[in-house]
Parts: sequence; C-alpha cells; structure tokens
Amino acid sequence: MKHWHLILLVVFLGSCKSKAVLADAKAVPSVSDTTVVSTQKVIESHYSNKTDFSTLYIRSSAKYRDDKQSQNVSAEIRIKNGEKILVSIRFLGITMAKALITPKEVKYYEKINGTYFEGDYASLSEWLGTDLDFDKIQNMLVGQPIDDLTQQQYIAERADTFYKLNAVDKNTEKSFFFEPKNYRLKKQEIVQTEKERAFTVRYSDFQKFTSAILPAALEINAMQKKGKTEISIDYNSVSFNEDLSFPYSVPDGYDRIFIN
Repeated sequence: MKHWHLILLVVFLGSCKSKAVLADAKAVPSVSDTTVVSTQKVIESHYSNKTDFSTLYIRSSAKYRDDKQSQNVSAEIRIKNGEKILVSIRFLGITMAKALITPKEVKYYEKINGTYFEGDYASLSEWLGTDLDFDKIQNMLVGQPIDDLTQQQYIAERADTFYKLNAVDKNTEKSFFFEPKNYRLKKQEIVQTEKERAFTVRYSDFQKFTSAILPAALEINAMQKKGKTEISIDYNSVSFNEDLSFPYSVPDGYDRIFIN
C-alpha cells in the first residue's frame, strides 16, 4: 500500500493562499515578550475565535514527503460538522483514493493496489504514531487544538513570542502555542519520548471568513522509529454551509487490508 494515500486521507490539514490572509502575529506581537497570562485567559480567548459552520467544502493541493518518496496530489474535502468527513485524493484529475471518516470508524480505498480499509481508530493511531479520533481530525482541519483544552490541566508560560500551554500525562507531553494578539493556534505538539515519536502541526497565517477563521498555512511532521513524514497543504477554495453529499463506495474487486 502507498502510505502517503493513508496519511493524506486521515490527517488532512490545510493552508490557504489568498488576499484575505491575516498578518502573522509573530511579526507584530501585541504584548511584551515578558508578559504572561493565565491558563484560563488563553483558553477562553482562543475559543472565542469563530468556528461556526454546518458544512465545509475545500478544494486543495498537497505535498507528501517521507524518507523514500515525495508526492504531489489534489484533494477535495467535505465536512459535516461533528458527523463526517469525506476526502477524495486525485492525481492528474483521476481519483486515486477516497476516505469516509465518522466518529465511529474510518473507511478508505486506494486505486493503485486495489485495496480498502475499514476499522476503528485504534490500529490507525498506532500506525501513525499518535492517538486519533474524529474530533481530533476535524479540529486539526479548522485550526483548533486536537484536544478540548477545558478538559485537562495546563500550565501557561511564555515561549518566545507565543503563549504556551503545556501538560504531561503519563508518558505523553502535549504543548499548544498561541499568538498573543488574537490567541490563534500557531503550533501543537505531542511528544512520547519513551516510544521515540513526536507529532507536530505548525500554522503560519490565517484567513477570516464569515463562518470561521481558518489556518492559512500549515505543515505537519510525524516522527517515529520507522522514519519521518511531512505533509503540507494549500487550500485553493473554501465554502461554507452548502448542501453537500458524501458519496462513498468501494469499487468491485478491491481487497481488504488490515493495519498492524
């Protein structure tokens, strides 16, 4: 199986290039480098940023890189808030892979090898090197922390020009970095030292729409013993609250695979 298909499908992240891009707060910090605010202030201010939509439709291009290959594709992403995500991967206009993600399961198929996968998030999380579920994937797509920050205790500190929330749970350290001006998420990182793996998402700029503020650029890096994976994505167009369909069916003759 071509691994880039699977990763692009289940950890699809976005960047937008347009005239509506907002300034990067790193270049124009609004507070002094010594200013520290409370954890509660950071969390409340971040969640005050608008992400109110029923559906989200994205046309994008993406680049996948690992230690052995590099691949450029286009992708169509359809999101029904809190319910399902459909991702279609295309190369030279031909659909090469498709995934349907719901809170209960992940389904995908890929054309090159004629295979498909159906299962829960457990084996997929182990293979990717970080725990995943539907909410985490949707949150990453819209520039939100993968975890609900109100459900865990964090320590707030200053990290360069950002506010940082940090928490250590058993052998996992989670860190979230926010710009000081608008408390938008700039980076989120999960590190599991004993398992020698780390998962980082970096956001650069943001776009402001009527229904939401979305990340305008990001890069994902997944590092584990078997190697390093990088994904960067450009959102070419974005629309909200349309009546979307979510067509998905595995073509005849495809073989089911299992992820170990």
